[in-house]
Amino acid sequence: MILNINKFHIATFIVFIQFLNSASAQSTYQFGLLPSINLNYKLENDWSLISKIESRQLLQSGEFNGSTESQYNYILTDISMITAKKVGLNSRVAGGYLIRLREEKLFHRFIQQYTVVQRLSALRLVHRFSTDQTFSKEEKPEFRLRYRIASEIPLNGESVDPQEFYFKFNNEYLNSWQDSDYDLEIRLVPLLGYNLKNNDKIEVGMGYRVNSFLDNTTRHSFWTSINWFLEI
Repeated sequence: MILNINKFHIATFIVFIQFLNSASAQSTYQFGLLPSINLNYKLENDWSLISKIESRQLLQSGEFNGSTESQYNYILTDISMITAKKVGLNSRVAGGYLIRLREEKLFHRFIQQYTVVQRLSALRLVHRFSTDQTFSKEEKPEFRLRYRIASEIPLNGESVDPQEFYFKFNNEYLNSWQDSDYDLEIRLVPLLGYNLKNNDKIEVGMGYRVNSFLDNTTRHSFWTSINWFLEI
């Protein structure tokens, strides 16, 4: 099972590298930073409260084989609060609210999630199904349907213990509807994590996103993720 999943990850990378090469001539790109702080509060009766603050900062943008602009530009900040309830041995449901601050505009997003965890001998596999709805005064409502599969592999032994490294790989498919427009975004995020202690982790990696390829105006985004997870 582990070997098959690793082969899937490798195959996915190869497909996207080839896709990137074939689309680069007529595509735009962005490169920047995506730091976040994640706080998880354990509550009674299998409830938990998850809060997160994340900012997006652009460092470079342009066209492949074309013009390039290197300039720092703050894009947005997301602040979210999600309440989750464990409903099975390895599953939970969650719902919450996110507020987005972007260019003096305010966006409100409502989130619903269902998560299932598979624990294998030396691998943790997480499936997350989610929907969200975004509203603002300046834009029409946006509705999204998302699926993410994430694998976490310890680099020492069969479990991630304190003061040990691990590898995480996220692969997400995001469907978006806004008015009569539909778009599909695909995300790949490989991360190297370090478990400082059981309730304190840091992850760093380079995420890749591609969207708008259905109408031949492909946009590529590369975000350096720096994530801090703290459980209280």
